[in-house]
Amino acid sequence: MKLKSSSFSGSCVSFLLLQVMTSTSENWTVTIPARHLVATVGGRAELSCELSPPRSAELMEVRWFRGDNSKLVHLYRDGHEVNGDAAPAYVNRTEFVKEAIRQGKVTLRLRNISVSDDGSYQCSFKGNGISDVASMNLSIAALGLEKQIHVQAPGTEGLMVDCNSGGWFPKPQMECRDSRGEIVPHSSKSYSQDGARLFHMKMTLVLRNQSWGNMACYICSPLTGEEK
Repeated sequence: MKLKSSSFSGSCVSFLLLQVMTSTSENWTVTIPARHLVATVGGRAELSCELSPPRSAELMEVRWFRGDNSKLVHLYRDGHEVNGDAAPAYVNRTEFVKEAIRQGKVTLRLRNISVSDDGSYQCSFKGNGISDVASMNLSIAALGLEKQIHVQAPGTEGLMVDCNSGGWFPKPQMECRDSRGEIVPHSSKSYSQDGARLFHMKMTLVLRNQSWGNMACYICSPLTGEEK
């Protein structure tokens, strides 16, 4: 009876150890410091991710790719960066920062940001029994060119004022305010996008009331809140 009990007890211990080992390997996850990042056109972005709990990723595969898995942005495998596999749009634009890779922390710097970089990205770790991925979103802001204001000679309908500005992303908010900060109603407002996906805005006002006084045209980025 004692021998059977000892055998059963040993089996329980083995089963529990197996359970603990399995559970431990399944608990490694990829985390990111910030899920939402903002970068400006021409600048740079830092896409960071890490293993939790901390563990060395020196001999793992770490990759960044677009959220729809359509483009590989950067690949690190077994202690080396793998060049030549990234999508052409990212060649010579990335820098792999691995000072803290032994703690499972890595960062990908993306330089010379353009509107086409806007969207979701994924970071994945694979190796040593770990396979997980985390997503982040990169929003791109282009703050546009200085606005241009054209005033046409008064006609039968009144004084016509055109306010134009281009080079914005995403589509900005545009309005005209008087000296008291109140919005002046516009007659028409239109926008277009060029090949680089940048927005060009035009707003027209017809002033029939001579008492409007001083006015200013304002354009604001909905992403950064910056106003021109």
